[in-house]
Amino acid sequence: MPRHMTSRTAAAAIVAAVLTIAGTVAARADSKPQVVVDNARYTLEKMVGHPDFKPLPGLLRKAQAVLIVPSLLKAGFFVGGEGGAGVLLARGEGGEWSNPAFFSIGAGSFGLQIGFQDSQVMLLVMSRRTLESMLEAKVKLGADASVSAGPVGIGFEGGTAINLRADIYSYALSRGAFLGASFEGSVTVEDKDRNKAYYGPDATVQSILIKQQHSNPGAAELLRVLNAY
Repeated sequence: MPRHMTSRTAAAAIVAAVLTIAGTVAARADSKPQVVVDNARYTLEKMVGHPDFKPLPGLLRKAQAVLIVPSLLKAGFFVGGEGGAGVLLARGEGGEWSNPAFFSIGAGSFGLQIGFQDSQVMLLVMSRRTLESMLEAKVKLGADASVSAGPVGIGFEGGTAINLRADIYSYALSRGAFLGASFEGSVTVEDKDRNKAYYGPDATVQSILIKQQHSNPGAAELLRVLNAY
C-alpha cells in the first residue's frame, strides 16, 4: 500500500475516533438528573462490593462526603481532557446522608498521550474543611486537597499505599486504554442546571448538602445503599 494511503487511513481513523468521543461526551452530558442518580447507585453498589476495594466501606463510614461519578471520560490525542457528571452527598451533624447535589469534574493536559478511557469513580472526602472548600469552588485536586489512590482497580493508574493524611481517597474502575501522563489538577464544579431541575429553582449546593432543605423521591434507593455505611 502506498505510504500516502497509509497516512490518510491513519488520519481518517483518528478523525473518526475523535468524532466518536465527542459524540459520546455530548450524549452523556445531556443525561437527565435521574439517570445520573440511578447510575451513581449502580456505581456505589459495584464498588463497595468489589473484592479489590476492601478498605473502601471502612473509609466510607468515616467520610464527610462522597462524590460518585458513574462515567468519567478521559480522551486525548496530544491535547487531552477528562470530564464527567456525578453527585456529591454529605453527612449531616447526626451522621445522616444528604440528598445528592449534582457536580461536574474535569481536567485538561497537554503532552504525549493518546487513547480513550471510561471510568467509574468515587472520591471520599474525609474532612469538613475540604468539603466546605469544594462547595465554595476553591479546590483543585492534588494541589489544594491531597488525594490518595485507593487499591488498584481494573486498569486504574495509581499506587496502593494509603496516605493517612489524605483529604480525599480515590477509587476507580476503568475500561479502555490510555497512554501518557496522568492528569493532575482536576476541579469539581456545581452543576446548577441539574440541581435546579431536580429540586427546584431555589436549590443550591448549600441548601441541598448542608442545610438539607431539599429532597427528591428518586434519590431514595441511592440513600438506602449509602445509609448502610
